[in-house]
Amino acid sequence: MAANTSKTARASVKAGQAKGGAGLNVLGEFKYLIPLNNGKHVYLRNLVDGKTLHLATGSEAFTEAVKALAAAGHGAKIKAEIEGLAAKLPAEQGWDTTLKTLEEADAFAAEAVAA
Repeated sequence: MAANTSKTARASVKAGQAKGGAGLNVLGEFKYLIPLNNGKHVYLRNLVDGKTLHLATGSEAFTEAVKALAAAGHGAKIKAEIEGLAAKLPAEQGWDTTLKTLEEADAFAAEAVAA
């Protein structure tokens, strides 16, 4: 089977092995939030069930989805992403307000899950 692989594929595998087999760290590079409509809506990627949700950032559904992801151990990364959006994007998009709303709802607390 190795004879059927291309020179490029073999070189890629060889280069990956030379780096100590570290490979691609998908979780470290994964973005949970894709902002839409000047911060009014967002695509929220869910690693738990593999779905991507289209939600309004001020909605209860968004808060509940973040709570569910936080309960699965993703809360710190989502919070860091929202903090990054608040720092990087114009204030009119309201990411600081979104973060405050989620913190007030205890969305990032691991125990904040509806049983």
